[in-house]
Order: sequence, then structure tokens, then C-alpha cells
Amino acid sequence: MNILILGSGGREHSLAWATLQNPKCDKLIVAPGNAGIAMIADCAALDIMDGAAVIYFCETNSIDFVIIGPEAPLAAGVADDLRGAGFLVFGPSAAAAQLEASKAFTKEICDAANAPTAAYAHFTDHARARAYVAANPAPLVIKADGLAAGKGVIIAMTDEEAAAAVDEMFDGAFGDAGAEVVIEEFMEGEEASFFVLCDGETVLPIGTAQDHKRVGDGDTGPNTGGMGAYSPAPVLTDEIAEKALNEIIRPTMAEMAKRGMPYQGVLYAGLMIEDGQPRLVEYNARFGDPECQVLMMRLGAQAFDLMHAASESRLSDMRVNWGNDHALTIVMAAKGYPGSYEKGSVIKGLDALPEDSKNMTFHAGTTASSGMITATGGRVLNVTARGDTLADARTRAYEMVDQIDWPEGFCRRDIGWRAL
Repeated sequence: MNILILGSGGREHSLAWATLQNPKCDKLIVAPGNAGIAMIADCAALDIMDGAAVIYFCETNSIDFVIIGPEAPLAAGVADDLRGAGFLVFGPSAAAAQLEASKAFTKEICDAANAPTAAYAHFTDHARARAYVAANPAPLVIKADGLAAGKGVIIAMTDEEAAAAVDEMFDGAFGDAGAEVVIEEFMEGEEASFFVLCDGETVLPIGTAQDHKRVGDGDTGPNTGGMGAYSPAPVLTDEIAEKALNEIIRPTMAEMAKRGMPYQGVLYAGLMIEDGQPRLVEYNARFGDPECQVLMMRLGAQAFDLMHAASESRLSDMRVNWGNDHALTIVMAAKGYPGSYEKGSVIKGLDALPEDSKNMTFHAGTTASSGMITATGGRVLNVTARGDTLADARTRAYEMVDQIDWPEGFCRRDIGWRAL
């Protein structure tokens, strides 16, 4: 099969890596890709937000299957465009992708499905939102309603922080994403990520992970797009996972189908778990980043077969084969992230790192220039390892980190601390 993956981050690098393990893959193109992806697949300059351009590319390159990595083209309806043109595609419709694209929509669906989640209020007016936080003491969670590249959530632990967060949202800190705001109760507990594939009818769990959102060791500092992750997440026991399926995910999928927008693709449920009870924090309509990296390391070649089956509505025939292993990824970011940071610094030492089924460095924000790898983003590398235990995987990953010569970069040194 000729396969096209849309995206340019560490998530897409890991999807490409797993896809290439599968013998069904004859040719792989990633658009636009990055320096690391270019080492294993063809990269193409393509506007992945332009459905017509993607269709033309698929027609001229005889593409059999398209995997959409990021949320933005999903929300823009690129999956709908491709399906309308007769292409097989992995990714939900724009209507279904509202589960990520609109926090208020998701809350409405949860209300209709009786899915346990945080109490909330939705605002389009700055003054009303400010009045709400004045009347409801912190802690509160302030969320931009729309897509904000994983950064439109502020956990306000004081009344002053809550008021400032509302001001920040409505003053345009997150662009159009913050034109509407959802304010939620602060949920106590431990957060974990649950990933399932859906084909419009069948829901198939494919793994658990735990992300590290805050920039600093000990979960301190501002939220980021993710500073590391590991899989599986011990807090998401089989019993709790089954509760989440029966009380949250399956009722959501049934409500979506009832509304004429059946969900087809990967659904990522962020869950808060307290006293054995899961509650929904948020849905994402794509693989998490960096959770995807640890899932792909553990799934390997079967990941492609599972995504293909979801796209052909035959998940009921599929089973996931998990090894009794662990994977951990460490994000190396440019100093200053998630605030302002410089681009263009040179990264050395990558050539000496192992690249096999247990050790991979997935590129997120890199480019190749004059034979050198340079940093072009905030989150730049995902140093990833598998091991028989989580401690083993973490040791391997940090050993690789310590071989990378990049003075302008940094990472957290405590990834996996909750489980260990």
C-alpha cells in the first residue's frame, strides 16, 4: 500500500516508524514531515489544511490510505474531503472532531450521555466570566473553548489567578480559541490518558499512558504540550478502564452516532481518577503527543493494522496484542519553552544514538541544514525507550538524553515519577 501521513511532529514520526514496521507498507510519504522523518520516509511540501491540495496529491501519488496526525486538519474537515473523494482515511469527520475542537460541545455531549465530568459554565462574554470566577472561589480550571495546540488550559489555584486567566483568554492570548471560555471545577485525583479506536460502532481499547504537562520537575510551572509520557499507566487498572469504557466512552460514542456524527478514528480520553472512579477531563480527536510515541513503541507493526481496520469499519474482528513491557519518552525542549525561545540552535550527538525496537529518538521540531540538525520548535525531540520494567525504560531513555549535545535544550529529569 502507498500511505500518506499528514503532520510534522514527534507524533507523526512515531506513526511513520510504526507503519514502516508493517509489511503492508510499500511506500510511505509524510507531509510536511521533519528532519527525523526524512531519514526514514519521503517528505512532501503540502498544505495539510487544504483538502483540495491533499486530494490532488493523493491522486497524483496513487495513495491508498491517509493517516491524519494533528487536530487542526481534522477540525477543518480534511478527513471529510478525502472520504468524499473516495480515499480511505484514518481520522474523524469535522463534526465528530468537535469533541476536541469545542470544550462546550464536549460538555453538552457528556450531559446528554450522563458521562461523569467536572461541573462547568460556558461563557462568550468577558464580564460574565469574571463575575462567575468572583462568585466561585478557586481552585478553578479555565479553558479556551477552541483548539489551542494543547496549551489553552490554565489551572488557577487562587482567585487572582482565575481572574487573570479569564482576562488572558478574552484578551486574545490564545487567539480565536479563547473567544469562548469554559470554566470548570477543579477535580482532585490522578490524571491518565486512555486511548481507544472507534469505527462508528465498535470501541477497541489500545492502551493507557500518563503525560507530564507541567514544564518543571515535580509537576511545577506552567502547562505545556507535554514534557514526557510513559505507558502503561498503573493508575488506570483494568477495573477502572472498564468503568471508563462503560460510563464515559461508550455512552459518548452512542450519543455521537445518535446525532448523526459517528466517530471513526482514535479517541483519546483524558481521565481524572479519584477513589477508583474515573471522570472525563477532556477528549482529543487524535493521538496525544507525546503519548503516541510510547504507544507506537509498544504496539509496533500492529498499529497500522488497527488503524486500517478502524477506517474500514471492521474493528470487531481485531485484537490488540500487548507485550508485558513498558515505554517512556522524554521531551527535549528549547530553553524558554513554553514561553519565548530561540530557533536555529544546532543539535549534536544524534547519530550515535541507538535506533531499534527498544530505543528511538523521534523528532518533533527539527530541520536539516548544511548537514546539521537544527531546532525549529519549542518541543524538539522525544527520546523514547522500552524496557521490561518502567525503571529500565527510564534508565535507557535518560542514558540517551545524556548523549545528546544541545546546550540550548532542556528536559525534565523526573519523567515517570508517579509510577516509580
